[in-house]
Amino acid sequence: MTVAAAPAPAAPDARQRRWVLAGLMAMMLLAAMDTNIVATAIPQIVGDLGGLALVSWVFSIYVLAQTVTIPIYGKLADLLGRKPVLIGGALIFLAGSAACSLAWSMHALIVFRGLQGLGAGAVMATVNTLAGDLYAVEERGAVQGWLSSMWGMAAIAGPLLGGAFAQYASWHWIFLVNLPIGVLALGLIGRFLHERRQLRRPRIDWAGAALVLLALGALIVALLEGGQAWAWGSAPSLALLATAAAALAALVWVEGRAAEPVMPGWLWRDRALAGSNLVMIAMGLAMMAPSIYLPTLLQSVQGLGAIAAGLVLASLSLGWPAASALSARLYLRIGYRDTALLGAALALAAALGFRALPQPQPVWAVVLDQLVLGAGFGLLSTALLVGAQSVVGWQQRGVVTGGNMFARYLGQSLGAAVFGALFNHAMGQRLAQAPPALRGELPAGVDSVLALLQGGAAPAAVQSWLKAALAAATSELYVGMAVAAVFMAAVLLAVPRRFAMDGVAPRSG
Repeated sequence: MTVAAAPAPAAPDARQRRWVLAGLMAMMLLAAMDTNIVATAIPQIVGDLGGLALVSWVFSIYVLAQTVTIPIYGKLADLLGRKPVLIGGALIFLAGSAACSLAWSMHALIVFRGLQGLGAGAVMATVNTLAGDLYAVEERGAVQGWLSSMWGMAAIAGPLLGGAFAQYASWHWIFLVNLPIGVLALGLIGRFLHERRQLRRPRIDWAGAALVLLALGALIVALLEGGQAWAWGSAPSLALLATAAAALAALVWVEGRAAEPVMPGWLWRDRALAGSNLVMIAMGLAMMAPSIYLPTLLQSVQGLGAIAAGLVLASLSLGWPAASALSARLYLRIGYRDTALLGAALALAAALGFRALPQPQPVWAVVLDQLVLGAGFGLLSTALLVGAQSVVGWQQRGVVTGGNMFARYLGQSLGAAVFGALFNHAMGQRLAQAPPALRGELPAGVDSVLALLQGGAAPAAVQSWLKAALAAATSELYVGMAVAAVFMAAVLLAVPRRFAMDGVAPRSG
């Protein structure tokens, strides 16, 4: 059977591109807002469905399904075209959203969140690929700024909508709100995005896709659950890591022989692409320190409410799109690598700047630090994504974009594990070294610190000591962020200043 495959984008006029970009922004908003909007309503969801012990999987399964499928969707977008993959993924996401609203138990909600994640993987892989297809290199920085701004909007609108629905309506609406946004996005993409199709039989690498799912799935579950659901050295962790290693070795062997590999070897043999992917892993890791622990610091130490703390965290998402929009002026003048180096320098300055703040950290200074950090991430992510897309043709752009996006999400999974371990170690050390006069009043373990602080029943001296300890432990996480920034800079210095393929992949398209 012959099917439509390997389409090339038809050249749209300026009006069509504006409508397509609006559709892509709506798609990105869906994927960006889903985690934020769910987090606010978790107490109401648990009160209705029960299953408090399973709450972490409501988020983990979404991240897992999204991350492991991004490289597969990227390859499918090269084989079948961006439009069918994007529309198919959006329909899966919306079906998962509708099913989540009907969940009758926590187990059902987790399964349906996994379905949402499967759709979100297609959205993340193809939206950025299409931005590379439709816009010239000179325009892609501004376009990435518009797409990145959806994360800032989601960071603000998500908690507000989630809280409003949970308080005044029902938690079911946090999933149903996706449907009108998704229908609007599908309408715009369906009407204004056109691809010219060439009829040929696609050669889908089923074995490679299965091994990608197995290797990455086992690794990410080990990272997400290690040190929490079970100890790092326990049988489940070792079994998952061994499975990931074996599947990865098999994947390397299979992909070296596949006609159309899902994850081709040239992604990691070329210095520019391999370096970009390594930097994205480190950037994803660095993102998790403020994402996970900054709201806790602001609420437990500074006394901010949940919404106010979320807005402070959202300031990172304001600096990011602003820097992305301005990045084209830089990478056209000084190159992709040096623009990314500037981003790494800003990330390092933000990490060291947070460490230099007095304790408790002034809120205005934390906001400024987040803006600088977001600007660094914006320069890093945009320069490396546009640079990677610019060195391949249409038929490899989906794979390259999928690899870039996957690397960032893999880094986030790694960062959740690394910074969780660092925080627990730092806080545990402080509890062990507490003044003898307070030891009888202090909690025995890290898990009880927040409960004691938020309960307000502890003596004032204990509260004061715990707040100082929590602030110091959080500040130490920024040492890890600084190390990640230095690693990014070191990798970038080994990357060619002007991106160009080393002759390991065709430049067709």
